[in-house]
Amino acid sequence: MKIFIDTADIDEIRQACSWGVIDGATTNPSLIKAAIDKRGGEITMAEYIQEILRIIPGPVSLEVIALKADEMTEQARLLYGKFSPYGEVVIKIPINPSIGNDSFSFDGLKAIRQISKDKIPTNATLIMTPEQALLAAKAGATYASPFAGRVDDHIRENLGMKKGVDFEKDDYFDYELLKRIVEEKLRENMKEHGSILESYLDEKVRNIVKLGQDNGVLSGVDLVIRIMRIYQNYGYKTKVIAASIRNARQVREMAELGVDIATLPFNVIKEMVQHHKTLEGVRNFTADVVPAYEDLFKQK
Repeated sequence: MKIFIDTADIDEIRQACSWGVIDGATTNPSLIKAAIDKRGGEITMAEYIQEILRIIPGPVSLEVIALKADEMTEQARLLYGKFSPYGEVVIKIPINPSIGNDSFSFDGLKAIRQISKDKIPTNATLIMTPEQALLAAKAGATYASPFAGRVDDHIRENLGMKKGVDFEKDDYFDYELLKRIVEEKLRENMKEHGSILESYLDEKVRNIVKLGQDNGVLSGVDLVIRIMRIYQNYGYKTKVIAASIRNARQVREMAELGVDIATLPFNVIKEMVQHHKTLEGVRNFTADVVPAYEDLFKQK
């Protein structure tokens, strides 16, 4: 599995790349703005992006800001032409750029199709369903980015949980536990029914099932499983970037699936290398070093 860093903070990028495990990066306009503001306006936007591209040893996703297909295509060409001399540029396009009261729902797909014809790599972003991922692949996207953490949040919020109260952003979503709870609730409610049909038609039963999923998707990890299965079924070459990753356990589960890429915040990459028993072991080994063994390293 390739690891991309999901940040535009140049200090985080430099440090993570020095660890030797970074294969690429994903950014967005908000991340870049926050990173430049942190530097007190000492560098221009263009210079900052060039610096990121010089440091990252692989693809760097840069996002358009338009909503209409023709404007996104124009911006993609501009970004690619301006920054590809400095590194491996990938253009991020929202899978559905509609804000709800317009006719732009398919403009992301139109833009991906046109940009792909121009041989410009694309990253279809903000994917929340397998159906969206299927359309991204059919449009010719180089990468598809399902937002696993946001799907987990959505399911928890449907249960009535509040972020910052009942769960924090980086908390692991235990979908296996939720699945068992839902099954137990269903068993309790079905005891009242005299037939399978009666259970199937019961609105209360249906609502219990809905609370434990998002239209058949059980979690962010499950979302990625389903997308990968669809791509394998039809031989799509679009690579999956597991995005919106919140913790190290979620990274492990993505790796177990065999996902192509995970794009990770700096703090999640740091979390991956930590374990209290590793720390304990290093302290014990260090304390046990005897002078004679230490002298071995002083000899020439």
